[in-house]
Amino acid sequence: VQLVESGGGSVQPGGSLRLSCVASLDGRHCMAWFRQAPGKDREGVAVLWIGGATTSYADSVKGRFIITRDKAKDLAYLQMNGLQPEDTAMYYCAAHLSPFGGFGCGTWWRYNYWGQGTQVTVS
Repeated sequence: VQLVESGGGSVQPGGSLRLSCVASLDGRHCMAWFRQAPGKDREGVAVLWIGGATTSYADSVKGRFIITRDKAKDLAYLQMNGLQPEDTAMYYCAAHLSPFGGFGCGTWWRYNYWGQGTQVTVS
């Protein structure tokens, strides 16, 4: 599985960005967006179980970020609204093959396919 992110950039506080991830996945996969700021641990911010189209979000982004997928284009998105300086980080999309029914989508160590990351700066 190859994942390629794009769409990062610089934005002022309160602004929006949409990240994209080319990802040829199917309903057996979980996918997620992670971020890592300098000097901080990697944080999972949004999860999508493709087969069930169910999502979940970290409290830090809930109500501001939306994870979606366009099956026809093999693209996944992270729509980020109301960006704040604390959202500044390298953002990664990741995926893993769920053993069954979306199991493990929220388990960060299971993610074994990763993109190269795209930088988001809010200032």
